[in-house]
Amino acid sequence: MKLPFAENYRIKMVEPIYRSTREERENWIRQADYNLFNLRSNQVYIDLLTDSGTGAMSDRQWAAVMTGDESYAGSSSFFNLKDRVKQLFGFDYLLPVHQGRAAENVLFSVLVKEGNVVPGNSHFDTTKGHIEFRKAQAIDCTIDEAFDTTVYHPFKGNIDLNKLQLVLESYPKEQIPMIIVTVTCNSSGGQPVSMNNLRQVKQLADTYGIPVVFDSARFAENAWFIQQREEGYADKSIKEIVAEMYSYADGMTMSSKKDGIVNIGGLLAMRSKEWFDQASVYNIMYEGFLTYGGMSGRDMNALAVGLDEATEADYLEARISQVHYLGNQLIEAGIPVQQPLGGHAVFVEARRFLPAVPREEYVAQTLAVELYLEAGVRGVEVGTLLADRDPVTHENRYPSTEYLRLAIPRRTYTNNHIDVVAAGLINLYERRDQITHGFTIEHEAPIMRHFTVGLKKID
Repeated sequence: MKLPFAENYRIKMVEPIYRSTREERENWIRQADYNLFNLRSNQVYIDLLTDSGTGAMSDRQWAAVMTGDESYAGSSSFFNLKDRVKQLFGFDYLLPVHQGRAAENVLFSVLVKEGNVVPGNSHFDTTKGHIEFRKAQAIDCTIDEAFDTTVYHPFKGNIDLNKLQLVLESYPKEQIPMIIVTVTCNSSGGQPVSMNNLRQVKQLADTYGIPVVFDSARFAENAWFIQQREEGYADKSIKEIVAEMYSYADGMTMSSKKDGIVNIGGLLAMRSKEWFDQASVYNIMYEGFLTYGGMSGRDMNALAVGLDEATEADYLEARISQVHYLGNQLIEAGIPVQQPLGGHAVFVEARRFLPAVPREEYVAQTLAVELYLEAGVRGVEVGTLLADRDPVTHENRYPSTEYLRLAIPRRTYTNNHIDVVAAGLINLYERRDQITHGFTIEHEAPIMRHFTVGLKKID
């Protein structure tokens, strides 16, 4: 008998979670204005809202926490992290920040001006928010296959080179501060970018003299997909693949709460001394001194270890296998999901799941609320609410795909928990024809509204 696959870790500590009743959940979600962000954590049974900062740290990471150097300047923990960043990514200049959006804030304060355009592959919500806050424009150049969940493409995070070239030809160089490549591409379903595409994007960018920046929250998962799916990389280690990936970048932003496997932290790294000197001013203003930024010494130590662990094949196989364990159950039940399955989450296509709910009534949010009511599972909408309003017309932007994202924290839940998630969605799918209405907006913020929006149920 062939031995089954098992995780490459064992559990040392457990945390109790409360299994609520449907009546309790109906009351809680109503009090939360049908916004899952407003729920308290103890009102959630299985929390798949995000994989950001919600994973479990290893014994090596906790040991590193105990030796953190909290010196205000010149912390040894900073140099531990700086050395790890140099080893993995090849960048000489590092600025620690408290999380990924802080790295964007610091870098974009240097590079992005009013009237600029920033092409990329389905910019993440905070990335687009920081661009549009500066009265610039994010232009999505993702391949068309990314927006059709029924089409197979091994690298749906790829940038369409023709779309990108059209942008580079249509605007003067001075108006394009950078090209952003998100690895993996969260907004298109946790989809990877191929090494060949990274190489070609860099070659095209160099032709026009435009720098390339990687949004690196899930860089290790991207490297795993390259190893598994791209010809010529099966025999290369994850660390070797990461080194080549970042040879095609001029800088990187990173929320370390994902593939850094820490609960808080981020970084901004680059090759350019000029960028570093300019960004340092903003980092001191917004985050803290250069050798701690927005992080404590103990967190920098844990991150240095986490970056090492996240780029080991055994860890990545266990992590991504659990995501695919959920996705494959849903596929077998006929539930429409983004395929091929991505790295950090399963993306359920809400409009095909709930065809009777009008898109004006926020169909992905409707599905997210229904799953919470059914099973106590908290996911998140990646659809019209997240797409926000057009900054000029102030009308809703309706994306081509409306997703319920089920993001799985690293080393946190067992497959028994995953079975509950699958059962809850399958139950909903079997009675999907009974769900015909969603929500209207009662109040919303002018930017990144999905975090704080208040909704009213349409009966």
